[in-house]
Amino acid sequence: MRTYTLNGPFALLPIGLFLCLFIGSGVYLTFMDVELAFYKLSPAVAILPALVLAILFGRKSLSGNLSVFLEGVREKNIITMCMIYLLAGAYTEVIKSVGGVDATVHLALHLIPREMTLPGVFLIGALVSMAMGTSMGTIAALAPIAQGISYSLGIDPAMMAGAVVSGAMFGDNLSMISDTTIASTQIHGCSLKDKFKINALVAFVPMIITLFLFALSEEGEVRTLCDTVPYALIFTLPYVLVLTLALLGANVFVVLFTGLLVGGAIGLAFIPDYTILTFVGSIFAGYQSMNEILILSLLIGGLSELAKDQGGLLFLIHATDSVVRRWAKKAQGSRVAEGAISAIVSFCDLCTANNTVAIILSGEATHEIAKKYHISPARTAALVNIFSCVFQGILPYSAQILLAGSIAGVSPLAIIPYVYYCYLLGIGAILSIIFRWPSVRIKTS
Repeated sequence: MRTYTLNGPFALLPIGLFLCLFIGSGVYLTFMDVELAFYKLSPAVAILPALVLAILFGRKSLSGNLSVFLEGVREKNIITMCMIYLLAGAYTEVIKSVGGVDATVHLALHLIPREMTLPGVFLIGALVSMAMGTSMGTIAALAPIAQGISYSLGIDPAMMAGAVVSGAMFGDNLSMISDTTIASTQIHGCSLKDKFKINALVAFVPMIITLFLFALSEEGEVRTLCDTVPYALIFTLPYVLVLTLALLGANVFVVLFTGLLVGGAIGLAFIPDYTILTFVGSIFAGYQSMNEILILSLLIGGLSELAKDQGGLLFLIHATDSVVRRWAKKAQGSRVAEGAISAIVSFCDLCTANNTVAIILSGEATHEIAKKYHISPARTAALVNIFSCVFQGILPYSAQILLAGSIAGVSPLAIIPYVYYCYLLGIGAILSIIFRWPSVRIKTS
């Protein structure tokens, strides 16, 4: 029998070790004046010691802990994300190989005023994500275009990626068909419309401020690429089609696969030396470009499942609930309870790096606290949705940040400072708790 096991709060140690290694190594190497410091240790490697710790010192046998790990790896949401990674990589590489990126960038530079590039990308991302209901699909569709625009205009690619992620998380939070909205409303027993009323009022001011911040952040000079790239509208068709399908609310897999096929068809029809072998080679190259993020997502899924199985997440939920019971007074009870609900779902997202899973995992606790302190189901659903999306948008190891960084060719940590909307949304939600706003009346049947 083992003498030491990871149970309760200690089950969170592996996640803490991963974060220390991943972020700490980059900070240390930066101080050591190492070039590209945050690229030296891949997060897919930094997570390995954390996995060893969680598996060897888990409360089950070695084979039992490995089984738990594998359950997390093959969890539905994790596999779905990995499939999106592969399709997004293939789609991006195929469109790039037929000249679609350059042509679309050229078109975008003519349609969007130079001083409104970043706000424009943010608004497009918000609109697409609202329609698609998935931040991952939005980033996969929009990030390649944004990357090309950032290069052409000399805009920091990390800042451009921040605009894309900001828009994607805006829609993820507010879309009627997003997984997070459906999960939060179903768990807390409210309608989509009622949750949207409260959520939209909290999100409106952060959205406006985000537009101003991106407008003030414009920088760079137009490079010669804009004048030298041949301009052919036909090569922009895959992007236009993808964005149109996204706005119509098509399934993300249908959107990406359609764009992939149309891109290949255009290459075969209009490029003399483009062959079937070129097409399939681009698809495989796209798969390879997503290797790191795919591996990391699988490993994070397994690590999160171990933390859940060993009681780490349950400890967080119970600890937060005990704080509410201790400090909540009649006059302040609802504020403290709303803060606790927000903290619980935030902690769960920190540990799982999946906002939908965080909402589901914390659902029983947040629902019970809301009932006990008479917080309306719609307000509870809005809070858990908001804070899960806030943290999902700023975690350097979240799927959204990893995908955006992979497409933009920058470190995930470089994107974090520019996800303005998520920070502002979090501040707005905290203020709404403090001032008990908005006071929206919900009709009950």
